[in-house]
Amino acid sequence: MLPAGMDPRTPVLVGAGQIVHRAGEPGLPGPVELAAESLRRAGSDSGTGDRLLRAADLIATAAPVSRPYPDLGALVAAELGAAPKRTVQSARFGGDAPLRLLNFVAQAIAEGNSDVALLTGAEAVASWNVATRGGGTLDWPEQPEGARPTDVIGSERGPNTEMETAAGLWGPVYFYALMETALRGRLGLSEQEHRERIGGLWSRLSGVAARNPYAWQPTERSIAELVTPSPANRLVSTPYPKLLVANLSVDQGAGLIVCSAAAADAAGVPHDRWVFPHGGATATDEWFVSERTDLAASPAIAAAGQAALAAAGIAIDEVAHLDLYSCFPVAVQVAAEALGLPIDDPARPLSVTGGLTFGGGPGNNYTTHALATLVGLLRADSGSYGLATALGWYITKHGVGVYSARPPAQLFRAVEAEVPVARRDTAPGYTGPAIVESYTVAYRKGSGPDRADEPEAVVISALNPNGARILLRVSDAETIAAFTDGDPLGGAVDITAADQLTLLTERTAR
Repeated sequence: MLPAGMDPRTPVLVGAGQIVHRAGEPGLPGPVELAAESLRRAGSDSGTGDRLLRAADLIATAAPVSRPYPDLGALVAAELGAAPKRTVQSARFGGDAPLRLLNFVAQAIAEGNSDVALLTGAEAVASWNVATRGGGTLDWPEQPEGARPTDVIGSERGPNTEMETAAGLWGPVYFYALMETALRGRLGLSEQEHRERIGGLWSRLSGVAARNPYAWQPTERSIAELVTPSPANRLVSTPYPKLLVANLSVDQGAGLIVCSAAAADAAGVPHDRWVFPHGGATATDEWFVSERTDLAASPAIAAAGQAALAAAGIAIDEVAHLDLYSCFPVAVQVAAEALGLPIDDPARPLSVTGGLTFGGGPGNNYTTHALATLVGLLRADSGSYGLATALGWYITKHGVGVYSARPPAQLFRAVEAEVPVARRDTAPGYTGPAIVESYTVAYRKGSGPDRADEPEAVVISALNPNGARILLRVSDAETIAAFTDGDPLGGAVDITAADQLTLLTERTAR
């Protein structure tokens, strides 16, 4: 029997499952196998076995990267013996996918367009790497050409401007490293102080991973281990060595079963297994990083967080369990600032999994693991609330969700939050005086006898006297030395070409 006064269309999470296939274990599983197994575990977790899995009328999947199936849901449904009327897949790239998909699914249930929905995703980059290095053969299913889901959720828009690409900002690690240094400048910290700050943040996440049975690297790490470059922790792009960046080379899957309260009740799912979405909001920051007023801030996370919390009828201080998307340290710090959270509260860690370095970074699907973990925590702490964030591209597209085992006060409604305009002009090709707003030194992997990492270029964000932003990639030895041996953050420069500048202030010792 439904709880008194509950709308039968109320969406509820009733099952959560996760799987991690570690190096050395038999087989080389692919995304279909891992996703299907995670849903089988979700079925067992719900107490209904495969009953709800076979009854699903909708399956939503985070687009896989290790094998870019155009309709992963159709393949997973076939593995489970399900015949959903609709398959929904996220845009090809974006860690915001799980929360956008969950909002879509919950909204469909609330509107009476679905009764039983499955949400899943998986990545098998580790198995792919083993196979391509000659360590085995992949026996992954193929999908017919022309296969398509019923719906694609999210934006497929490209992430870069020409100026960004020309400066070498073609991948997340370089963008996030540039944003990290911009944050350091705004906080007024020395390089050593900032290393201690982000090393402490990541060390605390590793401690969470050490207690997570589904973590890819369940080992607690010290600050010194994390911030000190070594052959096992090579510099990638300052201030990030390898252990401060997301680890995509994993084999992991996670799955959720989401029902209407009426369907959950009819299936006999015990009420103590129910966890409700209370608020779900999405938002988008100024699309191109170089056009944002502040490289290290997110008005969109603030707006989505406010909308999700308002829908739940609570304040951030009432949230007991948190998972902030943690691909790089700056992403966590920016989200914490936007939501009004300290980064070092021992009573409220900022991740329930250990994050994308230690918990594991399975492509677009990380936050499904966070949600699955939150389900267990919220069942055990039944009066509490949990909050998860998700983001795609370079702190660009966002989702924030609030959950609890408490029944919601109102029927779920997904919200696209309104974000205030925060745009800065850019000045591609500018020459003349400017101030160094941020920088990152990009490194190539060492190949010599000592395998020392080698700086290959410095990417600089500078502001001209009108406040317009210029991005440069400079690779001459003198400039690289100035940015590796000193710290010209905030210093004056004269830009003489798209790849040349002169420092007008003395280098500062690190």
